[in-house]
Amino acid sequence: MGSTVIRNAIVFTVDPNNTIYSDGVVVLQDDRIVAVSSAEDVSIPEDAVQTIDCQGKVAVIPGLIDVHSHSSLLRGVTENMQLLDWLPRYQLEHRALNEADAYYAALLCYLEALKGGTTCVMDMYRFMHRCADAAGNLGIRVNLVPYAADMPGKDFFETPETNRKLIETHHLSQNGRVRVWVGLEHLFYCSKDAFAKARAYSHEYDVRIHTHSSEQKEEVEAVVAHFGKRPIALFKDLGILGEKTAIAHCVWLNEDEIKILADTGTSVAHCPTSNAKLAGGIAPILEMKQAGITVGLGTDGNVSNNNLDMFEEMKFASLLQKVHRYDAAALSAPEVLRMATIEGAKLLGLDSEIGSIEVGKKADLVLVDLWQPNLMPLVWDNGDTNVLWNLVYAARGSNVHTVFVDGEMVVQAGRSTRVSESEILEAVQHQTLDHLKRRELFKSTLTPVVV
Repeated sequence: MGSTVIRNAIVFTVDPNNTIYSDGVVVLQDDRIVAVSSAEDVSIPEDAVQTIDCQGKVAVIPGLIDVHSHSSLLRGVTENMQLLDWLPRYQLEHRALNEADAYYAALLCYLEALKGGTTCVMDMYRFMHRCADAAGNLGIRVNLVPYAADMPGKDFFETPETNRKLIETHHLSQNGRVRVWVGLEHLFYCSKDAFAKARAYSHEYDVRIHTHSSEQKEEVEAVVAHFGKRPIALFKDLGILGEKTAIAHCVWLNEDEIKILADTGTSVAHCPTSNAKLAGGIAPILEMKQAGITVGLGTDGNVSNNNLDMFEEMKFASLLQKVHRYDAAALSAPEVLRMATIEGAKLLGLDSEIGSIEVGKKADLVLVDLWQPNLMPLVWDNGDTNVLWNLVYAARGSNVHTVFVDGEMVVQAGRSTRVSESEILEAVQHQTLDHLKRRELFKSTLTPVVV
């Protein structure tokens, strides 16, 4: 197979030195990056079958990584609610969910993600063998985390046993683009046995563990009232913390909990937009990072965020830290771009493969069209450029022109190269209306998260 050459581009490598090439060249061979440098330092391969001349008007960045999402057919359906009021209504979706719903939800969400420059998603959902099918159709890289629960009355979620089956059938499928994690829904929904099985499966299959916690103050208070300990201390007692574990949200942590996460090497998936929208609060991201905790960025899904735009997520993450501390220098653009790329890859255990534009890594790349009103003008000053800051504070997913995953161009000129988007949207609309009818039948089952 011949190589692909991307030339005359502004390349943000997100390597350890945050190297930027103003006149950069990236060469792809099969699924790998084989060269990245300035134009004068790269020899163009004679076997190049495709050359993309960016004419100095395109930024090339690593594929963005969404480390916590929930696929859904629903958007803008349950609004203006605090988390603990919102969750029971969200669970109506799962009570009515079937395999077809899961497939079309994943297809919709993965398509939106890809078109917006997200090449890798951690998705926590149900019937995830169908999510793997959707990912395969689109060409996106996914980490699948089944919503698993085993407490009485929670039989509308996945179980530790179905989670195990998914690991056995789908982990490292689709040439390694699909990975399966052990999922735990919530402390109130999972027994000690579920946590024990999570530990056992993680060890037996060499896979990672993902759950969410400390999203809202009232949630933490309920955990303390019920269990007598704060959530992170409970997770430590239950033996799930460690370098192969990532916990989403972590908005309401105290100093002791931050230290526990740091000492155990546990990572955090930060979801700033969803946390703001559900009025959860502002996570102590700077304190976590100062403690050495790996923090990636997640959207939390369209059902609680309303979009899956990781450019918007970067902006929210940065601005919330600035306004919370009255410090305009807090969480700068270079830092937050790393959170959306290489730090997310590290959280997933994939930082040797993706997350930066370096020789030998997977060719997961995004080409952003800078010749747009919201990203102009382009300014350089002694090697520094406003483009970096505008990628974080001005760019939108709609500015993405081309996306490569595993060296394959899966989005070109803002459109999927693999599927008919119009056919998908027609099918999604039909499936959603059918789902909403079935969902109505379960409204009498509304129960509080904490009884």
